[in-house]
Amino acid sequence: MVRRAGRALFDSPYVLLALASLFWSGNHIVGRAVADIVPPFALSTLRWMIGAVLLWPVARRHVVRDWPLIRRHSGILLMLGLVGGTLFSALNYLSLQLTTALNVSVFNSLGPVLIAAVAAVSFGDRLSRLQMVGIATSMLGVVAIVTRLELGTLVALRFNGGDVLVVFNMLVFAIYSVYLRLRPAIHWLSFIFVLSVISGVGTAPLLAWEHLSGHTLSLTWTTVLAVGYVALFPSLGAYIFWNRGVELIGSNRSSVFLHLVPLYSAALATVLLGEQLRAYHLLGFALILAGVRLAARGAPQPGV
Repeated sequence: MVRRAGRALFDSPYVLLALASLFWSGNHIVGRAVADIVPPFALSTLRWMIGAVLLWPVARRHVVRDWPLIRRHSGILLMLGLVGGTLFSALNYLSLQLTTALNVSVFNSLGPVLIAAVAAVSFGDRLSRLQMVGIATSMLGVVAIVTRLELGTLVALRFNGGDVLVVFNMLVFAIYSVYLRLRPAIHWLSFIFVLSVISGVGTAPLLAWEHLSGHTLSLTWTTVLAVGYVALFPSLGAYIFWNRGVELIGSNRSSVFLHLVPLYSAALATVLLGEQLRAYHLLGFALILAGVRLAARGAPQPGV
């Protein structure tokens, strides 16, 4: 019964993508909360290394069986690990130390647009009209939340080096998402284990440089809980669910689910931080969910 329910979940792309966005939203909140006490590259390296250690007991037999394919396709696996794991996670935590949560929310909404652009340039993919309407609708919802329906808030936004970093990082994630279609036909546990190992090893030199520069990680309950969360949910859970969702419905149709991240962030801030739920939140939620629904109904695109 449990196995059947798990199989049903793993075949439900919209549920998987919604959960991946929820985990990444929590990642932003945790990363921002511990930005002053946890160095970014230490957090990035540990999330992947711990994830790989936790995965090994259940992934080992699949990795052994898939090893010939893994070796044959080592180039694309290395690229996906370094781009989608090492670079994306390291820059994500670095940007959370350099810019505001409001700006991060605005720039995250560029994800679907960048994914569509990369897919079009790299593989000739095209968005259907319904998908374009869905992306535009959900982006309006994002803007409603982050501006609080006040035009002056949007006009008053000031951009710095951290903002440029966020935009670049969303392009990095777009490349990862689009090129997932080239991953070899190996078991999903094999893929996420290899991705975790490559990502952790790739970030290790940054951790060494960070440590030698005097930015060390102090062992406290706060840091332990933060590292534990990012290892289990944004790394393993989110990437497993995102990869499977992209496999099932393609990168373009999956991309609009990134608009759920600011929705979740607003909801979590209300529940966990005691912030008040206001009318602009409700309007933004409605627009985001409507946009996700429209995009999900769009025609399937060639490839994944």
